[in-house]
Amino acid sequence: MCSSDLGTWVTWPNLSRLTLMASPQSTFWEKTMTMKTLLAGATLALGFASGAFADAHQTKVGFVYVGPVGDGGWTYEHNQARLAVEAEFGDAVETVFVESVPEGPDAERVMSQMALGGADLIFTTSFGYMDPTINVAAKFPDVKFEHATGFKRSDNVSTYSARFYEGRAVQGHIAGQMTTSNIIGYIGSFPIPEVVRGINSAYIHAKAVNPDVEFKIVWAYTWFDPAKEAEAASVLIEQGADVILQHTDSTAPQAAAQSAGNVVTFGQASDMAEFGPFPRVSSIIDDWAPYYIARTKAVMDGTWTSTDTWDGIGAGMVGIGEISSAVPAEIKASAEALRDSLADGSYHAFTGPVNKQDGSAWLAAGETADDGTLAGMNFYVEGIRSEERRVGKECRSRW
Repeated sequence: MCSSDLGTWVTWPNLSRLTLMASPQSTFWEKTMTMKTLLAGATLALGFASGAFADAHQTKVGFVYVGPVGDGGWTYEHNQARLAVEAEFGDAVETVFVESVPEGPDAERVMSQMALGGADLIFTTSFGYMDPTINVAAKFPDVKFEHATGFKRSDNVSTYSARFYEGRAVQGHIAGQMTTSNIIGYIGSFPIPEVVRGINSAYIHAKAVNPDVEFKIVWAYTWFDPAKEAEAASVLIEQGADVILQHTDSTAPQAAAQSAGNVVTFGQASDMAEFGPFPRVSSIIDDWAPYYIARTKAVMDGTWTSTDTWDGIGAGMVGIGEISSAVPAEIKASAEALRDSLADGSYHAFTGPVNKQDGSAWLAAGETADDGTLAGMNFYVEGIRSEERRVGKECRSRW
C-alpha cells in the first residue's frame, strides 16, 4: 500500500529521473536513447582527450542532463541556456554536455570525467545529482559546481532553483475557473518539497476561485518517462479530471489530453506551445540562461563564490507562457494580474489563512510562509485529500 501521509522527511530518496536499458523487450525509442547516451559519452571522452590542445584561456563549462535535450521540457530549457552561454561568450568558452544521465553512480562518473577533462565549471541539473555533486566536488576543489534544486553546498558548490510554485499559483487560478467537472488532475514526479509546494500552491489558488474544486494526484515516480506520464494522464482523465497539471518533463500528458478532447493542460518547464491554443492554455517556462551566463562570467573573471539562488517570476527565472485564446478574457486578465502581483512582491503565493491537511493552523490571516518552511515542505494544505495513486507495476515506499 502507498502511504498518503507525507510524514516527517528525515532523509532524502535516491531518485532517478531516467534509466534506460536496452533489453530485448525495450522499445525502439529506449534502444535509440540508450545508444544516444553511449555515443554522447564517447563523444565527450574524445572532447576531453583533445582538451589539452585547447586555448589555455578558454573556459570549459560542462552540463549534466537527466533527460534528453529533446524532451520538450526541463532538459530542453537547460540546453537552451547552454546555447545562450555559447552565444554570449563565443570562442571564449567551450561547452560540453551529456544527456539522459541517471542519478547515482553514473552521474558521479560523468561529473568526474568532466572534471578530469578540464572543465572549469559544471552545472548538474537534477535534484538527485545532489550527493554525487558534493562527492565529486570534494575531489576537485579547483572546479566550480552548480547544482540545480538541491540544498547542499560547499566552498566550490553553489545551489540554484526557481520558485516554480509562483507559476503553479497562476496555473491553479486558471484551472479552477476552466474546469467544468471540478476535478483537477495532478501528475507528480516524486514527493519531494519542490513538487509538494507546487501541488499546494496550485490547489490554494484553484480553491480560491472555485470552492468546489477537487485535486486528484498520481505519482509517476519518474521525471521523464513518456509512457508513464501518458498513463498517469489517462488515469486522471478516466477519474473525471478535465484539467491536467504536471510536474514531469515530457509532452506526453499534453498528447494524452489532446487525444481525449476537452481536457485543459499547461506546459511544464517549457512552453509546449505546439499543443496550443488547446489543450495547452498556458505554461511555466524555466529561463536558466541569465543565471548560466552570469555564473560562467563569474568563473571567467575570478569572482565566483558559493551561493544559493532561489528566484521567481520577478527575477525572470520563472516565466508564464502566453495565455491562449481558449481562456476567457476575464480569466486571462485576472491571471495576468496575479502574475504581476507575484512578480512585484505585493502578493505571496502562500498567504494565510492556510491550514495544514490535518486541520492544524499553519498561516494566520495575512501571514506569509517563510523560505525555510517552503524549502522543506512535507505536508499538504487543508482540502487536499489523501487519495493518491502510483502508475507502474508496483506500489512501494517513497524512500
